[in-house]
Amino acid sequence: RLGSSARPIFTVFKNMEEVQQAVQTAAMERFNQYAKKAMQYTPTFKQFGMQMILFAMQEPKLYQLLFMAGDGTVQNFDEIFVQLGENAAVCLTVLQKDYGLNEAEAMELFQHVWIFTFGVGTLCATGVCHFSDEVINELLGQDFMAMLARIKSGASQQPTVHPIQKL
Repeated sequence: RLGSSARPIFTVFKNMEEVQQAVQTAAMERFNQYAKKAMQYTPTFKQFGMQMILFAMQEPKLYQLLFMAGDGTVQNFDEIFVQLGENAAVCLTVLQKDYGLNEAEAMELFQHVWIFTFGVGTLCATGVCHFSDEVINELLGQDFMAMLARIKSGASQQPTVHPIQKL
């Protein structure tokens, strides 16, 4: 598009790995702009999910880069949680504070709702589905309330962290 060779890129970066890392970092910074908006709303945790799906709809290629370009090395949800960084830690704190959950309960709720939200985001980012804000709000609310009720009822004794398996 620029009518230029690739040479200018390599005056700034040593190699393609540096280019890829810079793109990944810029994409995460863009996602963090969406995530930070969640702190302005109540319920905060739900708004994190809404922002993640909004990011998937408005920035599908960046969503795919950040959340769908796995290299097959992730073995469990704990590794995903670490990759999510500060946003995940903020979500756990919010869940504990707003819903009176202990750390294990908050992690179980986060894991379940994140996987559900990731699925909805993936459907949107790949163009399989397009949901209105109202439908997304309803989907996330129902999933969250069902899981919260399960945890509060004592039906869930400990987090159900399952290994992620390759097909």
